[in-house]
Amino acid sequence: MGAQEEWQVSCRDIASRRRDMTVFVSQGHIVITVPPGEAAVLTPLEVGRLRAALRDAVVSASNTDT
Repeated sequence: MGAQEEWQVSCRDIASRRRDMTVFVSQGHIVITVPPGEAAVLTPLEVGRLRAALRDAVVSASNTDT
């Protein structure tokens, strides 16, 4: 099993405080963590970064299935 890859995506919570979302792969599944008890508010650029992190996580998860 390779090193766990993790991607950080900046966002803001509903009160406009800076927070981070984390995307990682666990046992072939994509896991997204958001600020605890908060909603993640993303700008269009941050959505693009989330999309890229999810794409990379899918590729990584697919490689662990083989």
